[in-house]
Amino acid sequence: MEENSLNKFKGYVGVKFHYSTHAYFFGFSDLEVKPGDKVVVETTHGPELGEICFDPIDISQYHRELELKPILRKANDVDLRLHENNIKDAKIALEICKNEVNNMKLDMNLISCEYTLDKSKVIFSYVADERVDFRELLKILAAKLHTRIELRQIGSRDKAKLIGGVGLCGLPLCCATFLNEFDGISINRAKNQMLAINIPKLSGHCGKLLCCLKYEDDAYTELKKGFPPVGTKVFIDKVEYEVTAINVVSKMVKIDNPDDSKFLSLEEFMKQTHYRPRPPRDDKDNNKPQNNQNNQNNKQKNNNKNEAR
Repeated sequence: MEENSLNKFKGYVGVKFHYSTHAYFFGFSDLEVKPGDKVVVETTHGPELGEICFDPIDISQYHRELELKPILRKANDVDLRLHENNIKDAKIALEICKNEVNNMKLDMNLISCEYTLDKSKVIFSYVADERVDFRELLKILAAKLHTRIELRQIGSRDKAKLIGGVGLCGLPLCCATFLNEFDGISINRAKNQMLAINIPKLSGHCGKLLCCLKYEDDAYTELKKGFPPVGTKVFIDKVEYEVTAINVVSKMVKIDNPDDSKFLSLEEFMKQTHYRPRPPRDDKDNNKPQNNQNNQNNKQKNNNKNEAR
């Protein structure tokens, strides 16, 4: 985010909305704010009412790329009454929309409905496997609700973030508490951490691979550098064994042959087999001069052919 756009703010705070457990950052300039204060903020959808959830932070500490929207004012009694009425009206609007979706047999699953504070817009969030033609639905809703309508399709991860829940670890879902972006999670991360490839157990509430698979992936990659790769052939007292499993947490190595099986600590394995990890080699750098030389040789051959012609 450009520094010029931050100069208008003195600090920033986290603000939570009634429909989400996730905090969003907003900037302030002249206001004196503290946790628990109700404030009206400017969002991409319009003005909304939220609650400050932690102490203000100096604007010099803001290093995110996301644009920082402003806190417009502290909420007054009128704002609070409007907010309460909007919550009740949003429930009614959601039921109206659900009925129309069922009548039109549209393949969409409605998740939530929120009004902006000034009631200039109502936003419906839904999940669908494919694109939905809701042009006729928009006409019907506009006639019944008499305001601007926005139908927002969200993914399964966004749905989990919106609804929230408790993860396998017993803590609230990461996406509903602190994750702002969803990185692509590959099954290779589970393989790198030597987890059993059981997709149901590796999947979260959203049905996608667990976001937390990325948290320890770099640590496993670094720890595995000191271990022999699975499949490595080693000798103990002139008897050949094969590394069949490693455990970087307990620092154990399992070796097998047709007649014997051993579990050794990494230190004991190093002593008995005299194995030493190979230093990482940058194949690209090693091959670069050779590739350049080959390219020059091929270019010279082509030139010779052209000259011969």
